[in-house]
Amino acid sequence: MSVYITSTGIFLPGPSIAVEEVENILGAVHGKPSSLRVQIQKANKIQTRHYAIDENQQTTHSNTEMAANAAEQCLDRAFIGREKVGMLAVASTQGDLPAPGMASMVQAELELPEIEILTTHGICSSSIMALKAAWNSMRLEEHEAALVVSSELASRLLKKQRYEAATTSTFATKRIDFSTEFLRWMLSDGAGALLLQNKPAPKGLSLRIDWIRAFSHAHALPTCMSVGSAGRTEDKRTWQDYNTYAEAEKDGALLLRQDVRLLENLMRMGVDGYLRLVEEGVSNPSKVDHFLCHYSSHHFRNKILELLDRAGVGIPEEKWWTNLYTRGNTGSASLFIMLDEFLRTDEVSIKEGESVLCFVPESGRFNTTYVHLTVVSQ
Repeated sequence: MSVYITSTGIFLPGPSIAVEEVENILGAVHGKPSSLRVQIQKANKIQTRHYAIDENQQTTHSNTEMAANAAEQCLDRAFIGREKVGMLAVASTQGDLPAPGMASMVQAELELPEIEILTTHGICSSSIMALKAAWNSMRLEEHEAALVVSSELASRLLKKQRYEAATTSTFATKRIDFSTEFLRWMLSDGAGALLLQNKPAPKGLSLRIDWIRAFSHAHALPTCMSVGSAGRTEDKRTWQDYNTYAEAEKDGALLLRQDVRLLENLMRMGVDGYLRLVEEGVSNPSKVDHFLCHYSSHHFRNKILELLDRAGVGIPEEKWWTNLYTRGNTGSASLFIMLDEFLRTDEVSIKEGESVLCFVPESGRFNTTYVHLTVVSQ
């Protein structure tokens, strides 16, 4: 049975934050302006973004609320009632609570009665895993409709107080290493939602899901992006192994880290994965009409272009579409937000029968995911 994306919705908290205002919202650590901010922002070229915290670093929206708001917009735009939804799949890097799962919290917020739920926990690709689970459930004809939501609230991990609380090790000198500071200037907040149905929407364009594939390389490389450890190779403790959570925070075990030295591997593995799909006959780059690629920084765009061309599976740059520069890197929610805005943009003409290839690489421990869609109408 074919499955279609028939409605989308997004939620972007607060006003749009210009690049020069980011440190005013997150706060200057120990009152000192960052010496790395301009360098990192110049490379990523993100001009505006959204945060669910205010200038006093107080939370304005919970992750659950953002997810529910995106879902509400998606359902409001749909041509079916919410009583038809039989499954809710929710993805996030980190929900508001360690337990229960975020899908439970979003279901309660939406007041959806007695439905199947799924929470997928990961980083950027967790939304694709949620989408695939819902897609497969629909293909088995278990549900008439499924709602897939992804939401990220990274700013709570990036505010100055998190860094100021890490008072031991290198943080005692009030210096932040590059791997710890890097993501402060990369990530932003937001949520996106997709409605899946067993037939196209009666009006407008829908997206038929043709296939979803994923390749994890966790066996081959160390962790690249994480939160929950102090980042020392010789120290295997996680935040739960300290005597108190306060000790973990002092040791920097609650800070978000990115080993930027490993990121080149992600680009290469992502392109290798797509080459594999081409060799298997699953995808044909010459027949791709639109390419939605989730990359965290403009710095990586040319590298992906170059690697695709070198592998003989290049996709012309005029077929690429992104909203990175206005929305920032919203992690697992990025593709859902991108799809919503892509379907509504005036920048490109989207026609029935065209193909859309989506590529979402995850740097957590190197999971690369791919989704192929076809534009249809009833």
